[in-house]
Amino acid sequence: MFYVIGLGLCDEQDITLRGLEAVKSCTRVYLEAYTSILMVQKERLESLYGKSVILADRDMVETQSDEILRDADKENVCLLVVGDPLGATTHTDIIIRARELKVPVQVIHNASIMNAVSSCGLQLYNFGQTVSLVFFTETWKPESFYDRIKENVDLGLHTLVLLDIKVKEQSEENLARGRKIYEPPRYMSIPQAVSQLKEIEDIRQSGLLTPENTLAIGISRLGGGPEHEKLVAGTLAHLAAQPDELFGEPLHSLIVVGKRLHHIEVDYAGAFAVDQAEWRRVAQEVYGCNLD
Repeated sequence: MFYVIGLGLCDEQDITLRGLEAVKSCTRVYLEAYTSILMVQKERLESLYGKSVILADRDMVETQSDEILRDADKENVCLLVVGDPLGATTHTDIIIRARELKVPVQVIHNASIMNAVSSCGLQLYNFGQTVSLVFFTETWKPESFYDRIKENVDLGLHTLVLLDIKVKEQSEENLARGRKIYEPPRYMSIPQAVSQLKEIEDIRQSGLLTPENTLAIGISRLGGGPEHEKLVAGTLAHLAAQPDELFGEPLHSLIVVGKRLHHIEVDYAGAFAVDQAEWRRVAQEVYGCNLD
């Protein structure tokens, strides 16, 4: 059996009992280590699970899946995934590969950013498409995320924006020369994300993401408890003006608030606002939310 097991959001204790039982039955345990990060080192997992954990980077998962799936038709092998197993297309690909090899597959789900985002007070059924925001370079500034946000905004829906991480990435020069030299890990911060949104807004000039009139919520390390979890609400202009340390440690995500905004959402999320009076003013005057 090939198990794809969600680890949840924080540490080794977030695994489900069903997931833990599956891990303990496996002869090889892989940890996917590039689409997200845990808040603890793999040694903590090994101590609780009683198994050695093999870190699986992008190359292994995407180009060496046959090695991960080796003998999985005769013994139990698992891939551990931070959050929920099916939150990234990478894991869908390896499941398809397993099926092609006639390997039985079982997915064991867990909490992920896709449902924990409701901790900010916005209702899950008011969210539209989730988008990813990548690091811009001098020569590459993709704008497709803007169109997805616009589609959500036109329907009044909130948008969860997942911010880029770079783990075990090569520079263009090292990649071209075939040198296995990797850049230090990088994690996009909320102020940087807001800066990139504004850069594309300045190009499009549609008024979709006007910094002073667009409400947003920055979130980090959801599920990590009070000592790790951070939520900061305000206009995009407010968030851009805050120091990086206010938003806590990565990983960060950003929510662009949609116009279909309920007064209970305003009240709940307002507890995290940089300026509560301005949060409520924009919600009422710009978003048309009835707060009386």
